Amino acid sequence: MSSYAVLGDWGTSNLRLFRVQHGRITAQAEGPGIGEAGHQAEPAFAGAIAPWLEDGMPAEIRLCGMAGARDGWVEAPYAQCPAGAAAWRATAASFDWRGVPVSIMAGLTCDGADGVPDVMRGEETQIFGACALHPDLARGRHLIVLPGTHNKWTLVEDGRVLAFRTVPTGELFALLRDRSTLAPRDAAGDAEQEEAGFADGLARAGEGRLLTGLFAARSMRLRANKSADWASGYLSGLLIGCEIAEIRATLFHGDNVTLIGDPRLSARYAQALEAQGVRSRLLDGEACALAGLGFTEN
Repeated sequence: MSSYAVLGDWGTSNLRLFRVQHGRITAQAEGPGIGEAGHQAEPAFAGAIAPWLEDGMPAEIRLCGMAGARDGWVEAPYAQCPAGAAAWRATAASFDWRGVPVSIMAGLTCDGADGVPDVMRGEETQIFGACALHPDLARGRHLIVLPGTHNKWTLVEDGRVLAFRTVPTGELFALLRDRSTLAPRDAAGDAEQEEAGFADGLARAGEGRLLTGLFAARSMRLRANKSADWASGYLSGLLIGCEIAEIRATLFHGDNVTLIGDPRLSARYAQALEAQGVRSRLLDGEACALAGLGFTEN
């Protein structure tokens, strides 16, 4: 048995694996997301770490994310909120793979005030990792936001996840951008135009008009000579701005938010939050995920 461990975040779109040895990350590997691998998750995982297996089998494997989904590798249960890190870790699915112990971390579930259930897989690892890396987040009450395809607005108190709300803003934006007439596909990649559109979208969101504001992405191109890049940015700003306004009316507590995730997308959320008078700070999503999986750098 080798002395290395494998830690991984297996999402819908991507598989990211880390080889950990003597308290250091010594190699990384990538593979297809669960959305592509599906019920062929086991051979996809084996293929991704094939070069490492030449040095021997790992001592253990720990994965989070959609690897534990119903159509993933092995279905992991959900821990019921309120949930702390210890209860969450105890709910992981455990099994042997070629003689190696594997843990697939549990997801989290909660019921909203409206009685509608909600779920997350993968983001909880980043949340508990953030609390481990930044002890101030494990004390008192905080709002932690994880932007992505399905954004998670999470209320954390003394290191326990009390409740959260999923907002599929990223998925809605992708549908409007790729499958509607509102944002044509002839964008040239003009960052300045896109940023101008984003600012205009935020301004329109401040008026609280989502549905009536959507068509401006098309009409402003036809009648005001706005570019496709402007329209893409405008849709993003409008959706994000309206998302924040809606959440502020329900789950929001205080005037400070912690953002965890992709730096570019998180920067947009920071800009949108600032436009509504809310401060924020950004944490690295990969570092938080690794800490949640138990990685401590020596």
